[in-house]
Amino acid sequence: MNLEIKINEDLKQAMRARDKRKLEALRAIKAALLIEKTGKDVSGGEIPESVELKLLQKQVKQRREAASIYRDQNRPDLAEEEEYQAGIIEKYLPGQMPEEEIEALVEKAIAETGASNMKDMGRVMGMVTKQLAGKADNKTISGIVKRKLS
Repeated sequence: MNLEIKINEDLKQAMRARDKRKLEALRAIKAALLIEKTGKDVSGGEIPESVELKLLQKQVKQRREAASIYRDQNRPDLAEEEEYQAGIIEKYLPGQMPEEEIEALVEKAIAETGASNMKDMGRVMGMVTKQLAGKADNKTISGIVKRKLS
């Protein structure tokens, strides 16, 4: 099912249930999708799934960073709200791949590219992030690549 249709259906359900917190998160996703849809990279009004995944990952990352900042500023009430929204948005992402599988793909990419030191990290990251688009966080991938190359 198209992400936009799924979001609209969930929006209707949240409105009926009068769930303001969930509504806020869903409206943020819908707004981001509309902005992306009117962008120059989208032809025919359809957003490619890879772009949708990146958009959702960006939304989750923003919420997590905001929550971290709120915790640093001693505002746990706002941090909790951001984390709740990140949890709602994450439900629309595919399941994250376990670290063991990521490590196996990183080792395979290192072997294929002939990478031997940190200077080759960009080539390995490029190869692995294409394979794992939406299935793993780039921060996790980066940590594994650094560990393997150093």
